[in-house]
Amino acid sequence: MQLRNVSPDDVDAYVRMRCDPVMMADLGGPLPLEGMADKVRWDAQEAAADLAWLKMIVPDLARPDVVAGTVTIWSHDTDDGPVSEIGWMVLPEFQGQGLGRRAVRVLLEQARHQERWGLLHAFPSTSNAASNGICRSVGFRFLSEVAVTFAGRVLKTNHWVIDPGRDLT
Repeated sequence: MQLRNVSPDDVDAYVRMRCDPVMMADLGGPLPLEGMADKVRWDAQEAAADLAWLKMIVPDLARPDVVAGTVTIWSHDTDDGPVSEIGWMVLPEFQGQGLGRRAVRVLLEQARHQERWGLLHAFPSTSNAASNGICRSVGFRFLSEVAVTFAGRVLKTNHWVIDPGRDLT
């Protein structure tokens, strides 16, 4: 498995992840196709400038054009101040193979090695057993259930936090 920066060529993968009702079931439903190419271009620029870590999960180095999903770390402002957040998505045909957990762990190890991002927060839907399982398995600490707004939708999520320098298991 390898992680690489998102590129403008990743529109199809973004559409498969973000515009699909099954993939987006825990995130309030699919996003519109319109604007997805712009979103990918923006993400590619952010990744190239190292403002955020927006990574594509490549499961097989022999087939670098095939992606299994994404894992990302970015910072954003909240009512309580700035927060560094990690999130991930794995396409259905790659789920259940441990790729999501491995990708999250690789990015957390990179954050630890670079001493970047500080505490990392994750907000998987309370109904997303796989993502909550990833949080538990790599050493996140559960804080509470919280309501989070994503794409204009209010979601019921679990709030997890990890200090990659201390908590990574």
